[in-house]
Amino acid sequence: MINKSMWKFLLPIIIGIIFWLLTPMRPEAVSVTGWHMLTIFIATIIGCILQPFPIGAISILGLTTAVITGTLGIETTIAGFGNPSIWLIAIAFFISRGFIKTGLGRRIALIFVRLFGKKTLGLAYSLLGVDLLLAPATPSNTARAGGIMFPIINALSRSFGSKPEDHTERKVGSYLTFTEFHANIITSAMFLTAMAGNPLAQSLAQSQNVHITWMNWFTAAIVPGIICLIAVPYIIYKIYPPEIKETPNARHWAEEELNTMGPLTRPEIYMAVAFITALALWMFGSALNIHATTAAFITLAILLITKVLEWNDVLQEKGAWDTLIWFSVLVMMADQLNKLGFIPWLSKTISSSLGHFSWPVVLILLILFYFYSHYLFASSTAHVSAMYAALLAVAISAGAPPLLSALLLGFFGNLMASTTHYSSGPAPILFSSGYIEQSDWWKMNALLALFYIIVWAGVGSLWMKMIGIY
Repeated sequence: MINKSMWKFLLPIIIGIIFWLLTPMRPEAVSVTGWHMLTIFIATIIGCILQPFPIGAISILGLTTAVITGTLGIETTIAGFGNPSIWLIAIAFFISRGFIKTGLGRRIALIFVRLFGKKTLGLAYSLLGVDLLLAPATPSNTARAGGIMFPIINALSRSFGSKPEDHTERKVGSYLTFTEFHANIITSAMFLTAMAGNPLAQSLAQSQNVHITWMNWFTAAIVPGIICLIAVPYIIYKIYPPEIKETPNARHWAEEELNTMGPLTRPEIYMAVAFITALALWMFGSALNIHATTAAFITLAILLITKVLEWNDVLQEKGAWDTLIWFSVLVMMADQLNKLGFIPWLSKTISSSLGHFSWPVVLILLILFYFYSHYLFASSTAHVSAMYAALLAVAISAGAPPLLSALLLGFFGNLMASTTHYSSGPAPILFSSGYIEQSDWWKMNALLALFYIIVWAGVGSLWMKMIGIY
């Protein structure tokens, strides 16, 4: 019998072969090359979802297939590795490594706990504040949740006697863990550089002549983001209350941990300067004619000159190099689908079937489809790769304002993680800690999903109207 791993390898190939054989039955408006590109893209995305090999390996297999079948030339495929948005996210990985290596991320978290940790609710808001502060320079939301935030939460919870193995997780651990999951979702949606899929959305929007910048993303997200940051911890506190409401010992614990760390070190100071530099250039770089990726290179240069990072740290940051490879391939494929005519055909076909609806209705339907189809995905980035470009094209064809559509779909590329315990990188890390039952995870996410849709699609759209996004 063919085992499960073999099926994961064979299924994308079988589906690819079926689609390839259906070439004579393709829509007339789609060229043979365009259909073949679609076939390779679909097989690659399915491979990325099933992962018989790591995503980077799957993307290389897809790239190689595109070249050897004559679908794309080698020059076209290799050119995809020069995308500045993808280099931005790779360099941001290096910057986030500095937070972990120097201990600055942990120190910031402990300071927040010391300042605001008297009550459990205040403790949750303090941890949320740390996530908000670190998010702009931590594109791996998985590293932010798993490498910086959860170790603090786990240690705090255990200091209060809240342990999954003792069935005492509901004391404080369950509440803090689930709140961090949603804090991570919200902060990922607020900054272009807070989640790896965001620059991917930026690149896919660029291919349709929609220009997203770091600043217009942040400006559009700040109001719905702040509303969610204020409301969500309180909502979770009410529907999933911790047994311990007062945490006076948290401040003492944080103080002891800070004393163990000692005074602020020189590498931490350099890291803080580099971080502030990155934020300033990302926010105001357009006025100085400094590209966001150039700003990232400047920040990395500061970290290398000050030896906060050694070159070996850069070489050993596997997540950055892995992301650079598979992101480049997927963006290149999606861009070619647009250039070869498949995306324009699909958008016209769908928009014509929705022609009797006004553009606000079409945009809401697309957002709902995008959000709830995430139950079928185990990666937010894979989902963005598969659907973002096509849904944006449909929205624009229906008459929706291009930048509004691009930003809303970009935000929901993060918010749709509020579905399952396998929805994104942070989800399995936090869920596998044992603090939250699967049924609770799904039920509470279903409720919070409705809140996100109302706030980001409703209030967010009104806010973007007020500031002139559309």
